[in-house]
Amino acid sequence: MVRPRKRRFVSFNPNITYFKPQGVPLSSLEEVVLGLDELEALRLSDLDNLSQNESAEKMQIHQSTFQRTLSRAREKITDALVNGKAIKLHGGDIMPGGDKTGPEGKGPKTGRGLGFCNGNDKPGFESDEPRRGQGLNNGLRRGRGRGLGRNRN
Repeated sequence: MVRPRKRRFVSFNPNITYFKPQGVPLSSLEEVVLGLDELEALRLSDLDNLSQNESAEKMQIHQSTFQRTLSRAREKITDALVNGKAIKLHGGDIMPGGDKTGPEGKGPKTGRGLGFCNGNDKPGFESDEPRRGQGLNNGLRRGRGRGLGRNRN
């Protein structure tokens, strides 16, 4: 099984999310999608002039991951500029604001039958519900690691 990607903390949200060559109809353009994590890597490295180590700390990832993200972003931008493609800023594995509130600002532990994802009015970490997952054996430390692990009544 593939290891899930770690979310990157992004403290910048662009107002403009689409760029295209002037005078070329959008319908005839190919599109390059630049993730918001890649844009953040470019911003920290090139605009804020931070080292890769400092930038990686801000995004809460390893320096080698930051380097790969930055390299991928520069490759996409170069492809778009050289080959006349549109650039769409969208997506990526991000944690907006870097405030650890979750991808939709709903707080941690909101999945697997807890919190907002289960129709409750509170996030999972504030919920009065017992902390049991919905995986095999209902999160009772048996099975294949699904669920939150133990009953915390």
